[in-house]
Amino acid sequence: MMKSVPPLRGRAAQADATRAAILASARKAFAEHGYEGAGLRGIAEGAGVTAMMIGRYFGSKEGLFGEVVTDTMRDPIILSEGNLRRADLAHAFAEALVGVTAQGRTPLDGFLILFRSTTSATAARIARERIAQVHHATAATAIAGDHASERAALFLALVAGVQMMRQMLELKPLTQADPALLVELLTPVISSLIAPSRP
Repeated sequence: MMKSVPPLRGRAAQADATRAAILASARKAFAEHGYEGAGLRGIAEGAGVTAMMIGRYFGSKEGLFGEVVTDTMRDPIILSEGNLRRADLAHAFAEALVGVTAQGRTPLDGFLILFRSTTSATAARIARERIAQVHHATAATAIAGDHASERAALFLALVAGVQMMRQMLELKPLTQADPALLVELLTPVISSLIAPSRP
């Protein structure tokens, strides 16, 4: 005989499912339309809930956007634990960057959300805060020597630049290049940013 689920546990599971559905719908909407173009009503419809439920779970559109940005950074591809453990760190980062921007690959949600939300000062502030807490902090801990914070920020700028030029603008020297060549060219550039400075 199956045991019934305790009411509190059932409600908690339902709440978790509702929150996840809202996050998934919002992530899709922000990636497609940016912060200003995505509406709470459309996000709610995509999640199968009312707009009031978004306020209940996330407080506001700003709160929802912040949680979505954080959600896109939960499973990093370039700054993954596997890459961070590798001895050839710069080469690992270069391989991951070239791989994730390969022709035919859909740009990452996190990048699309930022790319399409840059016209909003509110979205920029939220994204800046969340990136500083996650990606920038992770990159900075992987860097030895002086000016780790600045070099980590430059590394993130390099990653974003390659994503934009190779995937969004599709600059031919980047889209048509041999991936192995791009890795070879990027590795020393990344190494110059993350390796300890020579005296």
